[in-house]
Amino acid sequence: MKGYSKILVAVELISKTDNEILKHAEIMAKEFKADVTLVHAVENIGSYSAYGIGVGFEIEKILMENADKEMKELGEKLNIPEGKQVVIIGPAKYVILEEAEKMNADLIVVGSHSKHGLRTILGSTADGVLHGAKCDVLAVRLKS
Repeated sequence: MKGYSKILVAVELISKTDNEILKHAEIMAKEFKADVTLVHAVENIGSYSAYGIGVGFEIEKILMENADKEMKELGEKLNIPEGKQVVIIGPAKYVILEEAEKMNADLIVVGSHSKHGLRTILGSTADGVLHGAKCDVLAVRLKS
């Protein structure tokens, strides 16, 4: 098996799903004595300024503040320094892929939700990460 030195863990900041993802990431990190970075994407909220309603920015600001706070709490709990806690606004699969490339990750750990329709196997984010990553991806199956 290939060794890993830099693991990027995509978290949803929802303890129920993150616990499962983090359990697998912790096993991999201990096995390979790897550095772990956490990443969370706050999805873009479209602005309705064309209609005279500019609420998108305010909502994104609140979502970012909440995500930053929750990420800090998670980082403290896991003993992961603030420099390895990333919260960015954007589509999750692109944020995860960009951060993985930026840090030269060896492994991305991402949760996979069961979906209906075309992406029944992985879910859109996990599918996008799997097909776009330049490194290995561990997709952790999450129960709904």
